[in-house]
Amino acid sequence: MAISVADFAPALTGRDVDDVVILGGGLAGLFCALKLAPRPVTVVSNAPIGQGASSVWAQGGIAAAVSEHDTAEKHTADTLVAGCGICEPAIVEQMTREAGDRVRDLLEFGVPFDQDLEGRLQLSREAAHSENRVVRVRGDMAGSAIMGALIKAAREAPSIRIIEGYMGEKLMTEGRYVTGLLTRERGGLRRMALPAKAVVLASGGIGHLYAVTTNPGEANGHGLAMAARAGAVVADAEFVQFHPTALNVGRDPAPLATEALRGDGATLINSSGERFMVGVHPDVELAPRDIVARAIHAEVTSGRGAFLDCTKTIGDKFEDLFPTVFTACKAAGIDPSTQPIPVAPAEHYHMGGVLTDANGRTSLDGLWAAGEVASTGAHGANRLASNSLLEAVVFASRVAEDIQGLMPTPRPAHWAEMDEARGLPTQRNSEERAAIDVLRATMSNNVGVERNAEGLRQALRDITEAEKVCVRESIKNMMLAGRIVAASALKRTESRGGHARSDYPRENPDLAYRSYTTAAEVEAISLSAAEEAA
Repeated sequence: MAISVADFAPALTGRDVDDVVILGGGLAGLFCALKLAPRPVTVVSNAPIGQGASSVWAQGGIAAAVSEHDTAEKHTADTLVAGCGICEPAIVEQMTREAGDRVRDLLEFGVPFDQDLEGRLQLSREAAHSENRVVRVRGDMAGSAIMGALIKAAREAPSIRIIEGYMGEKLMTEGRYVTGLLTRERGGLRRMALPAKAVVLASGGIGHLYAVTTNPGEANGHGLAMAARAGAVVADAEFVQFHPTALNVGRDPAPLATEALRGDGATLINSSGERFMVGVHPDVELAPRDIVARAIHAEVTSGRGAFLDCTKTIGDKFEDLFPTVFTACKAAGIDPSTQPIPVAPAEHYHMGGVLTDANGRTSLDGLWAAGEVASTGAHGANRLASNSLLEAVVFASRVAEDIQGLMPTPRPAHWAEMDEARGLPTQRNSEERAAIDVLRATMSNNVGVERNAEGLRQALRDITEAEKVCVRESIKNMMLAGRIVAASALKRTESRGGHARSDYPRENPDLAYRSYTTAAEVEAISLSAAEEAA
């Protein structure tokens, strides 16, 4: 039967319209909520706050030109080089210029960044940076420490209401206006409608669409698909970053061996003890991530294996300097102070997402996006190490500032009926789980480190077929997010940054521009792939 908004809680009366609803309880979502204070804000998280956010797992830190030897201009130059020619220069300049202020904001929220005895921030260097500019916490605990401080601040802020255990399913819309958020209790049937004057997507990335990823299960492309279904433009979806050094120990998600290990001198070797990055790139182990990931992928697929050797440069200091990685290694039966760590590339970060402008506005009125779900143009084809947390706080802050300036002119909202059945047939649950397995395997095999036209078309066919048994909107959103990436990858007939095509192995100067797509175009490309196989 059809259901109406009356079936949702709370009742939809004027007094229930939130000023701002934020989908996502990670760094971008919480930082935006805190920056909006004292304006009333509701933060919706599909897991206990902080537990399902990729931000918590971030190890390296935040890149910011805060030392006397560094400048925002240098940081901008490094970011543009890593982005392989398709960054938005003005966006990058804005991000690097505001980096210091955002680090100071985090210090005020209580983040215990590493400092020397004189109170100066201690900085490390990561791949493709020309200076030491990564602000860290105890080596590899930046994400956990930052999120811990923000969660505490958010829970203590009287203007912030946190709703945990609810998944975003659809955006409420009236024409091109987004008027609220429809959610479902995770693992249950209870729904909740959250009308709002402004909706902010801060729902994270697409990592769990892949069988091998460093991201939590909550990073499954829901926000990307919801925005696309509502008509939002998506940008740069083909550019997926694979972290070169995930622990290859059969765990899902795969534990991450932070790039800071290589920054501190760790080397990459194969089973014969050869440093295979020598001769591949002048920066050897600190080459851009896409180059290192492809080199490791080649060693692993050839049967030679790939290992991160920290025994000489870090050795018995490992547990103190990198406690998170040390714990993960020990859990897998590896002593990283004396043994090389087996590694393999894993999906780590999505450079693409919902297209936004410099203030986080999407192509739909009333909808903003920040963090990994957004595509600001700051990363181009390949994100510079530790620019992800930076982008999240810079643009979350700008979203908050933009909303504050617009909120004095609220508009009424209207919500149409939904055409979805209330009950979910339990016999479909196993079929949906199987469909998710097909999706993740297909993404890793055909839309992974290296792609080609045949594999991408097959991925579109396989995901489309798997989607036929899906009932829940959350699972359908995952399927659409996967097809968005695959269709965008099929469109870009070159290799650039995080997008590598074996059938188009070289960068094409004529394609040095960002890509854009919509849900309608993705459907057309999927249909074409199906017709070609018929």
